[in-house]
Amino acid sequence: MIRLPSSHAAITAPLVASSTRFPGIPIGRSLLDGRPFSLSPVLTEDRFLPATNSIALGGLGSGKSTTGKIRAHREARDHGHQYVVIDSFGEDNSGEWVPLARALDGRVIQAGTFTLNPVSDLFPSEVREQLVRSLITAVEPAALTHQATHALQHALNHPKATSLNGLVDALVHPEDGRWPAAKLTEWGEGAAIALSRYTEGSLRGLFDGESAGLPETDLPIIVFDFSRLDRNSPAIPSLMAAVACWVEHVWLPQSTAPHRHLVLEEAWQILLSPATSELIQRLLKNSRKAGLSLDVYMHTLSDLGEGRARDLAKLCEVVHVGRLGPEEAAIVGALLGLPAWAIARIPNLDPGQAVWKVGPDYVDIIQTVITEEEAALTDTSSRRRKAQQALAVEQDATEAVPDVDHDQEHQEHEDEGLFVGIGDVADDDGGWDWEMPPNVIDRHQDVIRTAMAGRCNEAADLAALGEREDIHAHGINSDQAISWLSTRARVAELCGRPDQAMQLRATVASMGKDVEWFEQTERETTSPQWHRGPEPTTPVRPMEDEAPARPRRRTWPYVAAIAALALTGAVVWQNASDDQDKQERQEKAAAYKGVSATDLNIDGVETETRARWSKDGQSVVLSVWIEWDEGPKFVRIDSGEQKAQEQPAPLEDGEIPAPVRLEVKVPVKDWYEAVRMTVAVGGPEWKEGTRAPGRTIEFRPDRTAIDAETGKQLKQRQAKLL
Repeated sequence: MIRLPSSHAAITAPLVASSTRFPGIPIGRSLLDGRPFSLSPVLTEDRFLPATNSIALGGLGSGKSTTGKIRAHREARDHGHQYVVIDSFGEDNSGEWVPLARALDGRVIQAGTFTLNPVSDLFPSEVREQLVRSLITAVEPAALTHQATHALQHALNHPKATSLNGLVDALVHPEDGRWPAAKLTEWGEGAAIALSRYTEGSLRGLFDGESAGLPETDLPIIVFDFSRLDRNSPAIPSLMAAVACWVEHVWLPQSTAPHRHLVLEEAWQILLSPATSELIQRLLKNSRKAGLSLDVYMHTLSDLGEGRARDLAKLCEVVHVGRLGPEEAAIVGALLGLPAWAIARIPNLDPGQAVWKVGPDYVDIIQTVITEEEAALTDTSSRRRKAQQALAVEQDATEAVPDVDHDQEHQEHEDEGLFVGIGDVADDDGGWDWEMPPNVIDRHQDVIRTAMAGRCNEAADLAALGEREDIHAHGINSDQAISWLSTRARVAELCGRPDQAMQLRATVASMGKDVEWFEQTERETTSPQWHRGPEPTTPVRPMEDEAPARPRRRTWPYVAAIAALALTGAVVWQNASDDQDKQERQEKAAAYKGVSATDLNIDGVETETRARWSKDGQSVVLSVWIEWDEGPKFVRIDSGEQKAQEQPAPLEDGEIPAPVRLEVKVPVKDWYEAVRMTVAVGGPEWKEGTRAPGRTIEFRPDRTAIDAETGKQLKQRQAKLL
């Protein structure tokens, strides 16, 4: 094994890891190529990052929680984001997010020090019912039958139901309604027993207050500190259910922050509870519409078992994986779609290092960077240091210890060396263990010949090596460096990756360079080829070797002139045609986006439409997205011979509303072919059997959409993930 310097390690890693940049707060640096790594998911375009939810995994001491707190501190400080944190772990009877909350002038709410009234008039009626249902499910998941739900709804309308004690009385002694009191008593017995846990049992004092006591909604951070509760206590999912309802129905509608975060620390407890997993699933699905990011922190995915809880983890587009054992690393990698090289590195990661996966394609290994101020706010190992200091005192009592620089010792203990300081980033020249790529420094034509011989991996390595050398020698925007983009495009084309070739050529064209430099010769152009240096001059044959010229008739100049004029005219015409074709190709490549999305209002229903071209240029997926709140009764899409339709059915009791999503896949000849889709939508007043209003849209791959009837260009939007 040859140790490859970190500045060259990206050659053997995915190319995206060495070129992609995200906007946002600084987080750390890449251990693949040493470049800084920044990320604010909400600031990233949705074509790179469809959703902003994140999950962080890692064993004890891996640094996952510290990284999360650092991100929260910087997002709140730099971008004004707001945070609500469910904190169920800490030291000295205090949650580990408490110091950060105090530093940001937030609020800490400790379980047991406040009492919530879930049926307070401060909550809307639908929130009261949802909250009470969640409390029942948290302690008795099977208690809410259809009959029990009706009895609960009847009891909530009783004048006594202004507190949890009054609600239990209304369930036990109901009044006649649509059903007789005897039946209502029988139906509501299970719900009353479940709620009695909160009024008379072990959970008394949490939800049996008279007032709601809701926290403010304009604070930078609110921490619900559950660290004093038993981890196996049903109080945790019950409190989480209450917090989730408050987040969904009070905090999100009233908050004015540009973006909000709900942090779930030790999330396995929350995701495994039936009462809270449905709430979290609903928040995940509606997070984009609500301007919310869920940030989930836990040790391993094995804690979730199989089923819905593990499926929720798949909805997170930002993945941060610290050190795990080999078996757990394999499970995480398979579930979250990590490449094999990243999975192999997870068991050997140092504290503060993690594999990051952002969106569907970007994978990198990042070392978190931390300041001294942040180290003090995120320290969670004070007990361990105290034990180390106690051991040092015992050793001092038994043997002489040489003088130690105490400032240096404190610095070594601080944060246990989990993270590098900002000043250390530029000084670290650490290497990376990778197989050394072929030690051959060939140029463009040699790389292309290697690809033509079928050795695609070798050609890609050579191209990456040549590109990096020219970047170091001439600069990243130099002609020498940019020329490698065209070479890599040719290699991608020869190796059967036309989508990558197209993207690389589009990049070159947008820089004003000639995309197809490798097809030029000196006979085709008099301008120097921008990808090359000066070519050696052609040797001139000595005069004595020249054969004597044959005598020619005087008529040859006229014939030659006529032929030259004809040939010149043909060449000029052909060159003009070729130049025009080449310019058109370059313009198409530069304008190509591969997606087009626009909003339509059809029959009073806001409808999002989108077309996405496949990477191989052989098909287009056409889709629509309509939120449930719009109340569509009929939706249909048609394109060519493909069609799809849906008539949303009314929701049943307890069913979670879901948006209407339809899509069809139609073939195309190439990446640049436009497609048409007809969208018909029946709004809330639509009657079955009548023709639904519709519109026909022509989608083009340069991110434009045209109304086929009026010919007007429609406004583009950032599309949801359909």
